[in-house]
Amino acid sequence: MSNPFFENWSAPFGAPPLDRIRAEHFVPAYDRALAEHTAEIVAIAENPDPPGFDTVILALEKSGRLLSKVEGVFHNLASSNTDAALQAIEMEMAPRLSAHWSAISMHPVLFGRIEALYQQRDALGLDAESLRVLERYYLDFVRAGAQLKGEARDRLAAIAQKLAVLGTRFNQNVLGDEEAYVLPLTEAQMAGVPQAVRDAAAACALERGVTAPYAVTLSRSSVEPMLQYADDRTLREQLFRAWVARGDNDNDRNNTDVMTQMLALRAERAALLGYENFAAFKLADSMAGTPARARALLEEVWHPARAKALAERDALQALIAREGGNFRLAPWDWRYYAEKLRRERYDFDEAQLKPYFQLENLIQAAFFTARKLFGLTFRPRTDIPVYHPDVRVWEVVREEAVIGLFYGDYFARTGKQGGAWMSSFRDQERVNGARDGDEVLPLVINNCNFNKAQPCLLSFDDAVTLFHEFGHALHGLLSQVRFPRLSGTNVARDFVELPSQLYEHWLEEPQVLERFARHHETGQPIPAALLEKLLAARNYGQGFATVEFLASALVDMDFHTLPPGGDPKAAQAETLVRIGLPDEIVPRHGAPHFTHVFSGDGYSAGYYAYMWSEVLDADGFKAFRDAHDPFDAATAHRLHKFVYAGGGTRDYATAYRAFRGRDPDITALLEGRGLAGPVTA
Repeated sequence: MSNPFFENWSAPFGAPPLDRIRAEHFVPAYDRALAEHTAEIVAIAENPDPPGFDTVILALEKSGRLLSKVEGVFHNLASSNTDAALQAIEMEMAPRLSAHWSAISMHPVLFGRIEALYQQRDALGLDAESLRVLERYYLDFVRAGAQLKGEARDRLAAIAQKLAVLGTRFNQNVLGDEEAYVLPLTEAQMAGVPQAVRDAAAACALERGVTAPYAVTLSRSSVEPMLQYADDRTLREQLFRAWVARGDNDNDRNNTDVMTQMLALRAERAALLGYENFAAFKLADSMAGTPARARALLEEVWHPARAKALAERDALQALIAREGGNFRLAPWDWRYYAEKLRRERYDFDEAQLKPYFQLENLIQAAFFTARKLFGLTFRPRTDIPVYHPDVRVWEVVREEAVIGLFYGDYFARTGKQGGAWMSSFRDQERVNGARDGDEVLPLVINNCNFNKAQPCLLSFDDAVTLFHEFGHALHGLLSQVRFPRLSGTNVARDFVELPSQLYEHWLEEPQVLERFARHHETGQPIPAALLEKLLAARNYGQGFATVEFLASALVDMDFHTLPPGGDPKAAQAETLVRIGLPDEIVPRHGAPHFTHVFSGDGYSAGYYAYMWSEVLDADGFKAFRDAHDPFDAATAHRLHKFVYAGGGTRDYATAYRAFRGRDPDITALLEGRGLAGPVTA
């Protein structure tokens, strides 16, 4: 059997032959890749020459090329286009990969060579980036347990393997619950629902093969519009309960035990490494530094946000009373009545926006912004292999040179996990070309879960999501570093969200909206009056939105600072009582489907990073405001150099100061969310 992973990839820019790669190719490819990488590591460790930067660190950066190719493709397909075969491989490979990386990070001879270099780093004459990558390797190995001995070392490796399996199971359980659910709907049940949402629900019914004229799934882009517009309160409750119950149903996909085990294992891992708790371990290598600093930020924002949310709640309850409703506001009512109140207060109906927010135009808006800020041009390519007909590819050009490929996979479908994310098939670097120093171009992908309809019309929140993920994509595409370890988004969690959240701000710029927010039928630009209403209402509902997020962030922090034990759902409930979460609001991510935290270690004890980065992005965008030009060239140049292009080559606080000229100030965040000054609904 011919295996594409064992061939030189002949597609333009060395793009993977995604149209030819099948499930049966992965295990043989992993087998060879792991064997090759192990042999490379042994050769580096057993090199008889004294340790040198080139023979240790550079050699490590050049090792594992086949493994990187396989991993880049597999993890993208396992998230974007999975099936039973890929899920089985995922479960098989999770412990094998964990064992492989543990064996490397705990290799005593290899670590000894890294440590020797680290101890004499100031005498090696290294440039700043080489010094940084040496320091990162030393810290990575230490944090992975390289200094442990005997039973402690073995136990840490066993914990890592078990966590890898449990994280995979958690994610597959959530995906299974999402894919098992489809709710057929009648015409009567769609009362109050705008035409664009109806069209998406009709397309869903057709795709899922139901006989009813409409259907919805548990995708956020499917659920939230129904909660926002559907007049049928019973339907809203039914859909809401199913949505929040993902991973918490009476079936074999219940995640309670998975979470319990993961939290206990994480706490044990932290203790083995000498930390008080898992959060202390995770945040030691972050901008925040300590759980106390992260929690202080969350609580500083929590108090004004909760006060605003309570005022919003009272206003919604008053609206229910005015309409003759004899019931208390419930979580499945909040979005519905908030939309009604927005229309009443601002003469603004978000459904009026959708005809002007066509997916294709919003993609071009993101490209336009990148061209104005960074000089980028996006050219469609139809000769790059893809794994699904929905996927599109563009070559990215800067200063007349191609700097990478951008893949866009925008639609929800069976086999695709919910949410939105950026990843890559290959990262930018300069050590693995034909010669050291040759540019290796990044291959970056955005995944979203918009409802597929003709035309595809987005809510404003969907449009924000598109810009957010594209900001991540630019972080990968604009990377200009030498070493893979420092490339693009390989940075601390509380810094990685800066480029993405900062990019969201340009969606609200009138010159962007006026150019690209055009009616899908008439081509007319969004009316000035409607645009004014949109911008005037931008802070509406921020109490709810902020509290919804912060509740999840505080639960995450408590999960990883409190002693392990007991039911995580009960622990979540205790946190929500302690912080005073209003009964009418639930956390944005309930624990049993909190994939950010439990489908791997990525955002575990790190969900706060979105708020931490928002301090940076709000303050950072103010630099453009202060320049009186959202595309100010000098500010954009600093942003490109120190944030988007620099990857992990600098200390993150230093990088921010180099861009902004000072440390960040929380004032812009509070003002941007309407949380500064007197509390109003």
